[in-house]
Amino acid sequence: MTANLPTGLVSHTRKVQSLYKRAVRTLECWYDRRDVFRYYAVLMRARFDENKDIKDMRVAKEFIRKGEEELFDNQHWQPKKFPNSPGGVAYGREVEPPDWVVDYWHPLEKAQYPDYFARREQRKKEYVKMWEKMYGKSSYTPHH
Repeated sequence: MTANLPTGLVSHTRKVQSLYKRAVRTLECWYDRRDVFRYYAVLMRARFDENKDIKDMRVAKEFIRKGEEELFDNQHWQPKKFPNSPGGVAYGREVEPPDWVVDYWHPLEKAQYPDYFARREQRKKEYVKMWEKMYGKSSYTPHH
């Protein structure tokens, strides 16, 4: 799923913030020692702060373009990835079973959680009512 991808218009401020964060992550890839990484991160932050008061949007857009270009030129050949992020070693490792699986539990298993299944059945009925109110009754009849 692409929940973290921007849709529509993105403000200049958001573009600068995104560029800064990606630049910091790139620095993390290049420098393993924390003190060296922090030194270069502070220098980079100073570069961003030098240009924060630019009012002319044409100049500001040009800085963003040059920054994106510099980031692309300096990207690491093997960037670090968080384990559970797409491309990480643990991404998608644990599969979440879909909700309907619980409907096929044995009655003795369901009896261990009576409150949960009573609420679940009530919510299923409410959901069917809501669906029929929004979309009308289903004309589907299963063939046996």
